[in-house]
Amino acid sequence: MSRFLVATSVAVLLATGPAFAADDMPLPPPNAKKLSDILAKVEQRDGFRYVKEVDWDDGAYTVTYYTADKAKVEITYDPVTAEPK
Repeated sequence: MSRFLVATSVAVLLATGPAFAADDMPLPPPNAKKLSDILAKVEQRDGFRYVKEVDWDDGAYTVTYYTADKAKVEITYDPVTAEPK
């Protein structure tokens, strides 16, 4: 019986946890470019190897990626223009 309660509690926390966090975060504006379009621009940069992380904060996307020579690069993109800030 206690395994059932623990499993149920974990399932409820997992199901509701992200919903609370998402409610507090501002969304990209309705006229924002698709994130996939922004990432396609990143992939075209010289020496691009792979995307490590994408964050949405302060009304902009911050893309962290690595180059072929293992350099870490962070670029912040305007969501409407898809241009670096």
